[in-house]
Amino acid sequence: MFYVYLLVSIKDSKGYIGSTSDLKRRLREHNSGEVPSTKPRRPFELVYYEAYRHEKDARLRESGLKLKSRAYAQLRRRLVNTLAASPNRSAD
Repeated sequence: MFYVYLLVSIKDSKGYIGSTSDLKRRLREHNSGEVPSTKPRRPFELVYYEAYRHEKDARLRESGLKLKSRAYAQLRRRLVNTLAASPNRSAD
């Protein structure tokens, strides 16, 4: 399985979207500072993920969420209560 995931930084309440074949390992890497792009914003909380059978499908979804603000905004609307309940997070 391949996963597209949304993390929220407990430090600054901003989101991060990524994809991986091992969700637990990847979350551990983000929180231990092994990912340069997220190192200054840790720790992170996993708030959402989607599973795909094929890596290409997961990568296309990740790209769509990162490059198309409408797709990301739609996801945020679907998760309004989840995001509001995250530590240090207020509803947008």
